[in-house]
Amino acid sequence: MKSKVFFVDLKVRRDCENTIQKIKRLYDTAGFDRIIDEGDFTAIKMHFGEKGNEGFISPVNVRQVVDKIHSSGAKAYLTDTNTLYSGYRHNAVDHLTTAIEHGFGYEVTRAPLIIADGLLGNGFRQIPIKGRHFDSVKIASELLDCQSMIVMSHFKGHELAGFGGAIKNLAMGGGSVAGKMEQHGGLHPEIDAERCNGCATCVEVCPCDAMEINSDNISTIDDDKCIGCGECMTVCPVEAIDFNYADIPDFMEMITEYALGTVAGRQEKIGYMNFLVRITPDCDCVPWSDVSLVPDIGILASTDPVAIDQASLDLVNEQQGFTASKLEENIEPGKDKFKGVWKNSAGDIQLSYGEEIGLGNRDYELIRI
Repeated sequence: MKSKVFFVDLKVRRDCENTIQKIKRLYDTAGFDRIIDEGDFTAIKMHFGEKGNEGFISPVNVRQVVDKIHSSGAKAYLTDTNTLYSGYRHNAVDHLTTAIEHGFGYEVTRAPLIIADGLLGNGFRQIPIKGRHFDSVKIASELLDCQSMIVMSHFKGHELAGFGGAIKNLAMGGGSVAGKMEQHGGLHPEIDAERCNGCATCVEVCPCDAMEINSDNISTIDDDKCIGCGECMTVCPVEAIDFNYADIPDFMEMITEYALGTVAGRQEKIGYMNFLVRITPDCDCVPWSDVSLVPDIGILASTDPVAIDQASLDLVNEQQGFTASKLEENIEPGKDKFKGVWKNSAGDIQLSYGEEIGLGNRDYELIRI
């Protein structure tokens, strides 16, 4: 049976059709009020954006979902987990500060902020699953203690995952720091010695002291220390660091298993909203926001994370790509836009494997409202 995915575009011609009204109508039509019971602690799982990034969902839009949750008599809170890599969301103090600086304070959203895995990312519980790689996963405690959840995701590209939507929000966003290490465990960055200029930028950002400059003025990686976070690759000014892309299929399956662990046993109490606006080539974890790959499209809602990501991907691929963007190929409508940026990625695996392990259904009905 097809999963229902509801969609509103961004065209506006009158005040009752503005984005705020559309979000509320989308929430109601998707039946999210039936997910949330009076007295629930309801997590709004989202991404507050790395400092310097501007692609994250607007706090004003998040406020509309908070108001809807409150109208059900539930207690809403905004939440995410700490990052594996160094940056402004590596611990709860810096993470909360960044969220407030990005406009997610109570005075705007009317919901408190809680970092789901605690001060240093150590707050988690082991959740049993049946996966190809894991039989249990380390999920942040404050995501497990809520009775219901709305997962709000900015749909965009990702250098390793191809794209990030609801599934990746559940996976990397649901895992504790130790859980993120498990998901990245199969990834192995490599140095192109001919490109490396010995600037040591990678050494400065490495969160586990796994990198150093050798006597030939070339960066080296200690594989025994490396946690596979990819921070070095992100900051390298000459693009001398890359992953061994043979590892990508396993990585994709691992993150999908973590997504399953985040929702295990309560899938009927979780709703998803994907925002297809400012569809950048990179994750909101990077401290910048590049030019969009395609025009803004709209907002989707569903109770199925696989279906909403599949629909989001299909809608993006229908668009004519922007030639001024990072797209190197696949600019034409119908072509895979994220493959046009990250040719070695394998984003489809999170959809096919998600369906295989019972996370959701790729077959969907798109309902325009």
